[in-house]
Amino acid sequence: MREFDFIHGSSSIMSRNEFLYHASTSSRIDADKDLESSFGRDDGINENDTCKSEGFEVRMDLTDDLLHMVFSFLDHINLCRAAIVCRQWQAASAHEDFWRCLNFENRNISMEQFEDMCGRYPNATEVNISGVPAVHLLAMKAVSSLRNLEVLTLGRGQLADNFFHALADCHLLKSLTVNDSTLVNVTQEIPISHDRLRHLHLTKCRVIRISVRCPQLETLSLKRSNMAQAVLNCPLLRDLDIGSCHKLSDAAIRSAAISCPQLESLDMSNCSCVSDETLREISGSCPNLQLLNASYCPNISLESVRLTMLTVLKLHSCEGITSASMTAISNSSSLKVLELDNCSLLTSVCLDLPHLQNIRLVHCRKFSDLSLQSVKLSSIMVSNCPSLHRINITSNLLQKLVLKKQESLAKLVLQCPSLQDVDLTDCESLTNSICEVFSDGGGCPMLKSLVLDNCESLTAVRFCSSSLGSLSLVGCRAITSLELQCPNLEQVSLDGCDHLERASFSPVGLRSLNLGICPKLNELKLEAPRMDLLELKGCGGLSEAAINCPRLTSLDASFCGQLKDECLSATTASCPQIESLILMSCPSVGSEGLYSLRCLLKLVVLDLSYTFLMNLQPVFESCIQLKVLKLQACKYLTDSSLEPLYKEGALPALQELDLSYGTLCQSAIEELLACCTHLTHVSLNGCVNMHDLNWGCSIGQLSLSVIPIPLGQATFDEIEEPVAQPNRLLQNLNCVGCPNIRKVLIPPAARCFHLSSLNLSLSSNLKEVDVSCYNLCFLNLSNCCSLEVLKLDCPRLTSLFLQSCNIEEEVVVAAVSKCSMLETLDVRFCPKISSISMVQLRIACPSLKRIFSSLSPT
Repeated sequence: MREFDFIHGSSSIMSRNEFLYHASTSSRIDADKDLESSFGRDDGINENDTCKSEGFEVRMDLTDDLLHMVFSFLDHINLCRAAIVCRQWQAASAHEDFWRCLNFENRNISMEQFEDMCGRYPNATEVNISGVPAVHLLAMKAVSSLRNLEVLTLGRGQLADNFFHALADCHLLKSLTVNDSTLVNVTQEIPISHDRLRHLHLTKCRVIRISVRCPQLETLSLKRSNMAQAVLNCPLLRDLDIGSCHKLSDAAIRSAAISCPQLESLDMSNCSCVSDETLREISGSCPNLQLLNASYCPNISLESVRLTMLTVLKLHSCEGITSASMTAISNSSSLKVLELDNCSLLTSVCLDLPHLQNIRLVHCRKFSDLSLQSVKLSSIMVSNCPSLHRINITSNLLQKLVLKKQESLAKLVLQCPSLQDVDLTDCESLTNSICEVFSDGGGCPMLKSLVLDNCESLTAVRFCSSSLGSLSLVGCRAITSLELQCPNLEQVSLDGCDHLERASFSPVGLRSLNLGICPKLNELKLEAPRMDLLELKGCGGLSEAAINCPRLTSLDASFCGQLKDECLSATTASCPQIESLILMSCPSVGSEGLYSLRCLLKLVVLDLSYTFLMNLQPVFESCIQLKVLKLQACKYLTDSSLEPLYKEGALPALQELDLSYGTLCQSAIEELLACCTHLTHVSLNGCVNMHDLNWGCSIGQLSLSVIPIPLGQATFDEIEEPVAQPNRLLQNLNCVGCPNIRKVLIPPAARCFHLSSLNLSLSSNLKEVDVSCYNLCFLNLSNCCSLEVLKLDCPRLTSLFLQSCNIEEEVVVAAVSKCSMLETLDVRFCPKISSISMVQLRIACPSLKRIFSSLSPT
C-alpha cells in the first residue's frame, strides 16, 4: 500500500483522482472520454476510441507481473500518463494496489467524480478531501462507501453532527483529522464515538462543546480549537494536546486531563487559566505523565506539584515561575529536558537532576545564578540573560558550552571532564580568574577550543593546559600580559590585542604565529618545537626576545626598531633552520648581528631594506648560500659596497637582487649588470643615478674592463685576448620610476636570452627604447610621457603597456609589427593614438586579442 506522505498538509503523491480533475479542465481531451479511456469502464471503450487505439497502439513485450513491479515506483500523475500508452499499460496502471491512497486536497472535484472513484476503488484505505467543495457530502460518501477506510483527512468547511454519527459505521477507521472547520449541531455538542479510532486531530475547529468516547484512542489533539468544554472518555489516551484552547476553563482542563489515567504527554500551552491546583490533580491522576508543556500559562508556579515521572518540561513565558519553583522541579528526578525561556521573574536555578540532558534559559532578564549538578547534561542554552552573574555546572557528558554576550557573567565554575569547546564571546565581566577554570586542574581536562573574544576585563591571561589546541582572544584590548604553557596549542588569535606588552609561549605546539598585530609588545619568550613561520612585523617596541624554535624556517622582523644584535645572535643560534629572514627597517641591527647569520646554513632570503648599513662585508662572508638579497633604500651604502659581488665573486648562488631607491652611482650599476650575469631578477626602481641602460657596442669593453683578474702573474698579451661573453640569466628587470633614464638599448649582443619581463614605467624622461629579446613576454612603458622612439624585435612578446605615452601612431604600428605573438596592447590615454589606429594596429599585428583604449566607441 502506498505511503500517505504529507508535505505542507497535502500528499506528495498525486492521486489518480487529482489527475482526473486536472484532465477535465485541460484543453487536450474531453473530460468524459478521458475518464473512460484512462480508467476503462466495465462496459468497455467506445468504438471510435477502440479503432484509434487498435490503429496506434504500441505493444510492449512485458509480463503483467513485471509491469506491476515497475509501476509500483510511479506516482499517480505518471500512472495516468502511462495509461494512455497501450491497453496493457492502461489495465496495469488501474490496479487497485496503486490507488489505496486517494488525495483530493484543494481539488475542485465534483460529487459525481468522487462517487465514481469510490466505486472504482472500494478498497482504498486513505482519503484526503481537505479544502474541497461540499466537504460534508464527500465525507459522508467516503465513510459510507469505503468500508476499508483507515485514514480520513478533511477540513476547511462545515461538518454536521450526522457525519460524526456515521463514523461508527466505518469500522476500520484508525485516524481522523479535521482541520479549520466549523462543527455544527443543534444541541451545540459534537459527539465522537468510535470503538477502533486511535488518532483524532480536531485542530483549529469552531465548536461549542465536544465529547469523545473512543476506548482505543491513543492520540487526541484539539489544538487552537475554541470549544468551551471537552468531555473525554478515552481510558487508553496517551497524548493530549489542548494547546491554545483559550476558551477552556481551568476546571474543564482539569476534568479532561484527569479522565485519562494513562496520559503520558500533555500540551496545554497558551491555556492562560491553568492553575497549580489543576497540575496537582493531574500529577495525582496521571502517574505516567512524562511530557508537560505548560508554556504561556501565567498562573502556575508549581507550588506543591510533584511530577515524579516527568522527563520533558516546557515552561516558556510563565510569569509565576520563580526560584521557589525549582523545589518542585527538583522532585522530577527523571527529568531530561527543561525549558525556561522568558520566565521574567526567575532569578536563580539550582538543580541536582541526575538524568537532565538539555536545559534552555533564554531571555530571563532577572536571572543571575545557575547551578546544575547533572552527570548526563549534554546541552545547555543560555542566551540574553543580562543579569546572569554566576554559573556552576557539573556534568560528565557536556562537550560544548556557548555563553555568548552574557555581559554580567563574572564567575564560572565547571566540573566537566568531557567538555571540549567553550565560547564566551562578549562576556565583558569575566576577570583573570577565568584562566584557572580552563587550566589543568580546573575541571575541564579535555578542553580543546576556547573563545574569549571581546572579554575586555581580562588584563593578565595565563593558561597552563595540556589539552588546549585553539585559543581566541580577539578584541581583548586590555590584555597587557599573556602566558601560555600549552604544549598542544596549534592556533591562537590575538587580533585587537593592541596593548599586549609581555608574551610568553613556552611551550606551545604552534606551527605559525603572527605578533605583528601587537604593536606595543616589548618582551617575548617563545618555545615552539614545531613552529616554522614567525611574524613580528610592526613590533616596534620589541627589545627582548628569547626565541627557541629549532624548526623555524621563516622569520619576519620588519619594523622591529629596537631589535639589537644580541637578540638576533641568540635567535640565529637557537633557530638554525631559518631560510628566510626579513630585517627591513631594523636600524639597530649591525655588523655583529649580521655575522651571526653564519649559523643559518640554509638561509636563502635576506631582506635588509631601509636599514642604516654602510658595510655589506658581514653578509658576503656569512651568507654564502644566499639566493635573494633585498637592499631597498639603503642610502648609506657607498658605491664600493657591492664591489665584492662583481669583482670578487661573492654570493655565487645569488639570483635576485633589489637595489631600489638606493644611491649607487651609474658606473656601479653598469658594472653590476655587466658582470653579475647569474642574476635572474634585478630591481632598480627609483634609482636617481641610473641614466641609460645601454647594452650596445660598448658592452664588450665594459665587461672586459671590470672582469676580475686572478691573483698571480699575467702578461699584457693575456689581458688583450678577447673574452667570450657568457649568456645572461636575467629574467626580470624592473626600473620603475627612474627619473633620469633616457635611453634603453638591449641588442642581441647583450645575450639576454632569458629576459621575459621588463618594467620601465613612470620613467618620465625616457625617450628611446630599442629592445631585441627573443623571450621577452612582458614590457611595461606606461606613463613614460617623453617616449618618442620605440623599436621592438620581440617575437614572443604577449603584453605591451603604453598607457599615457605621448608617442606617435606610426611608431607604435611599426613596433608591434615585429611582435608576432602580441595579444594585449594598452594605449589608454595616448593622445596621438586615434580610433583609426586601432584598425592599423590589428593589420600590423594580427595576433592582437585585446586593445585597451580610452577612446569612445564610434
